[in-house]
Amino acid sequence: MSENNNNENNDLLNALNSIETVKVGDVVKGEILAIDDDKQAIVGIEGTGIEGVVPQKELSTKPVSDINDVIKVGDKLDLVVISKIGNDKEGGSYLLSVRRLEARKVWDEIQKKYEAGETIEAPVTQVVKGGLVVDAGVRGFVPASMISDHFVEDLNQFKGQTLTFKIIEIEPSENRLILSHRALLEQEKAAKREEIMSTLKAGETVTGKVARLTSFGAFVDLGGVDGLVHVSEIAYERVEKPSDVLKVGQEVKVKVLSVDPDRNRISLSIKQTLPEPWDGIEEKAPEGSVLEGTVKRLTSFGAFVEVFPGVEGLVHISQIAHEHIATPNDVLSTGEKVKVKVLEVHPDAHRLALSIKALKEKPAGSENHEQPKQQRAPRKQAAPTQMSTDDDDEGFTLGDLVGDQLKNAQKDNDSDNE
Repeated sequence: MSENNNNENNDLLNALNSIETVKVGDVVKGEILAIDDDKQAIVGIEGTGIEGVVPQKELSTKPVSDINDVIKVGDKLDLVVISKIGNDKEGGSYLLSVRRLEARKVWDEIQKKYEAGETIEAPVTQVVKGGLVVDAGVRGFVPASMISDHFVEDLNQFKGQTLTFKIIEIEPSENRLILSHRALLEQEKAAKREEIMSTLKAGETVTGKVARLTSFGAFVDLGGVDGLVHVSEIAYERVEKPSDVLKVGQEVKVKVLSVDPDRNRISLSIKQTLPEPWDGIEEKAPEGSVLEGTVKRLTSFGAFVEVFPGVEGLVHISQIAHEHIATPNDVLSTGEKVKVKVLEVHPDAHRLALSIKALKEKPAGSENHEQPKQQRAPRKQAAPTQMSTDDDDEGFTLGDLVGDQLKNAQKDNDSDNE
């Protein structure tokens, strides 16, 4: 056999051996030989002497509307072998992809970030049943429970937004990438909570926003951590429901009552940032003044009437009506509006003595059960000419008059016996 024939045979064997080296999953270099019907590219695989095909959808991880915008004849590309087309070794060709090679690189990068505990950013491309689809270079899924740290009714608000995610699960062989935005929100919240809890002091007055309302109070956001304003600390007057006086999102001033870092609890008060209701009460409710109030409580001994928010005074049972009543419930009811006269003011003790009957005309012929004030006149003064009455608090008593008469009679008896 001639030397030339031997060389040709060797070249043929080498070519055949090169074909065998192209396997599914291999990364190869290819040159664009032609663009077929603007739908796919014919590629020559370098070092093999065989051709491959790259469909339009496999040219990029992003949608391609015109293949000519992405490639041209003569371009050289890095490709991954997807599958073999046909069985003839010499005339066979391979299905190739740029997109899947890029995806493989993306998976490798995401895997490294996952192992390092790093986050990724990705735009939300779709809202599907159960969550969000994001484009992280590969398809990622965010379950609805991992989107936010609170319930979100309409997920469409996230479409088009670019968010930061924590990688929860990654499995490239199954194209599974599970992400969470909620985990990062909770981490941020925890960091802010720690910072605020370490700097917030009892007695401080700070500003926050009403975050949530419950039957027992209001949670106020202090910039990353919520504190509770108990319903009793919302206002000086009685509050039945927090929603009656507060709204979610409302900005409020609060006083810090206590901070408990171990239990992550902050107790707040709104009412303690407000003016004290009893301040200036002598000017607001001087003795003799007439006020309108609301009956708040009824007891066996009288009625408590609120005349200003947080300021209640007592109408003793004897000051409710001119006629005798067995209990305040006989003539008054809780919530009733009444007019009262201020009898006494005790600012330091936070007490007001009030009267309802003082503003009502005394019925004709009714008995007056009030005892007149008594004042004994000095002995050196002249004998009185009249007895005291209900309208004369400065007169003498009947005992004074009888006592003087008895003394005079005793003197006369002593003179007769002498």
